[in-house]
Amino acid sequence: MRSGLSPRHAAVLLVLTLVWGFNWPVMKVGVQGLPPLTFRGLSLLIGLPCLALALVWLKVPLRLPRREWALVGRLFVTNMFAWHVLLMLALPHLSSGRAAILGYTMPVFSALWGWHRGERLSRPQVLGVAATGLAVLLLLWHEVTRLSGAPVAALVVLGAAAVWAVGTRQMRDARTDAHVLTLSLWMTVLTTVGVWALAVPLEAARWGPVTWPAIWATLYNGLLVFGYCQPAWLYLARTLPPVASSISVMLIPVLGIGSGAFFLGEALHWQDGAAVLLILLAIGLVLLPPRVWRRA
Repeated sequence: MRSGLSPRHAAVLLVLTLVWGFNWPVMKVGVQGLPPLTFRGLSLLIGLPCLALALVWLKVPLRLPRREWALVGRLFVTNMFAWHVLLMLALPHLSSGRAAILGYTMPVFSALWGWHRGERLSRPQVLGVAATGLAVLLLLWHEVTRLSGAPVAALVVLGAAAVWAVGTRQMRDARTDAHVLTLSLWMTVLTTVGVWALAVPLEAARWGPVTWPAIWATLYNGLLVFGYCQPAWLYLARTLPPVASSISVMLIPVLGIGSGAFFLGEALHWQDGAAVLLILLAIGLVLLPPRVWRRA
């Protein structure tokens, strides 16, 4: 595993960061025009053939060996299914920027998961966890004190981030000979089936005419998020160390909250600004190698 970023890795990270960062207000538009699980299910259906065509173009095998199915069955739940379902259910009740801040606490949960498994937390990492806790308290406090606050939705997004952190570590530690894009394809297939298994009984009664903004939001998610970002993230998680593969999360919540305010007119409060600064500090503390802080 390489310790640095190659030009190829840097390019993948740049596009990933921009697409995922601007996707937060795009998703908000999507769930305003479609039931949330239906919106996610349609995006997955669009992304699947794009991903399959990419594998064919790259000459990556589509077939998954039988011995790998148990692994994929475990990985898809924590890396994709739980994150997407929980996020979609919570997003209609939160601003896109606030959801982005809460969702990208993932690296801190990853550090806590490592500590739970016996890894020692450095002093900067402990400070990072504390900063994240303070940021979450600020956001939850604002949600509780607002008349239309949604603290439960905020906690659901935190839960989704915690499960995603487990999945990222499982993906990194997985012992498999299968290509990461092959794993991504079949994880996406299983996630699509799971999302529609929930969407049909829960949301079919709400299906109706679809607005053009919701259509564009669905295409953005299908083509760019599932056709590119999801396999790109898994590729980075498998080929780079934790520090390098998590670099993009430093900017995604900033892009999310900024683009939500710019494109959707979402009101920003001092709690949002303080929370995003605390989360950025926490991610830096958690991701930077301890020797950087010793030199400082």
